[in-house]
Amino acid sequence: MNLDLLKSLKRKELLQQIGQLPQSTKNYIQNWQRPTKDEAIEWSKKMTKWGLITGIALLFVVVIFYQSVRFGAFGTLPSQTTLKNIENDVASEVYSVDGKLLGRYFLENRTDVAYDNIAPSLIDALISTEDERFYKHNGVDRWSLFRVLFKSILLRNKNTGGGSTLTQQLAKNLFPRQRHGLLSMPVNKCREAIIAKRLEKAYSKKEILTLYLNTVPFGEDVYGINVAAQRFLSTDVAHLNIEQSALLAGLLQSPTAYNPRTHPDRALFRRNIVFAQM
Repeated sequence: MNLDLLKSLKRKELLQQIGQLPQSTKNYIQNWQRPTKDEAIEWSKKMTKWGLITGIALLFVVVIFYQSVRFGAFGTLPSQTTLKNIENDVASEVYSVDGKLLGRYFLENRTDVAYDNIAPSLIDALISTEDERFYKHNGVDRWSLFRVLFKSILLRNKNTGGGSTLTQQLAKNLFPRQRHGLLSMPVNKCREAIIAKRLEKAYSKKEILTLYLNTVPFGEDVYGINVAAQRFLSTDVAHLNIEQSALLAGLLQSPTAYNPRTHPDRALFRRNIVFAQM
């Protein structure tokens, strides 16, 4: 098509669209004038000024809110002493005279395991999928938070993860979230960040990993890696191979959706994703 003809049709179409606008809008279009260079610069300066003022005001509000959570405005936070004396509820086991297990009685089906009895491949799989910067942060990974905010808010990417470290997840497992109306999410996120920092001061990285793996739920009323290895793989956590470790680490993202007994195909798919991240 001839370029001049195409421009003519476009102009005609635009004029038809303008003709359908309200009279006040037509008047605005007719009277509009392109701003001068000086006017454009002045407008840019004003926008920059108000942008800075807004940013500083928002930062001030965030800092005040965080400190109010820290000092107990939304409920008392656990002290360093309380955190140093964490004890998980474990199952009571009854054995026969010849050493055979007769039964287990529990509020939470859990049997704690020491760090030295956990397969190294499981530690690798866990860190690779849940917190790759685990050994580099002090409980809160600011770089990860920035990445999540940038991708989820600016790029509209919903598959960015939650930005929570293993220590923050441990804090959530040990001290369940509370309701605070519309402020529930920001309050709980702040609580978890503060508790995570305190946990990092109270425990070594190995101790935090051990606490996490002994605390985390795996679905089916199973708590902790020791019982999970027995329930889903009929093996001891110390003897897990790399495939089994990847399967259990992948299960943590969604214990129901990736349950290897009820959804073996999904569990295999998730396991392969963990492999790719290791």
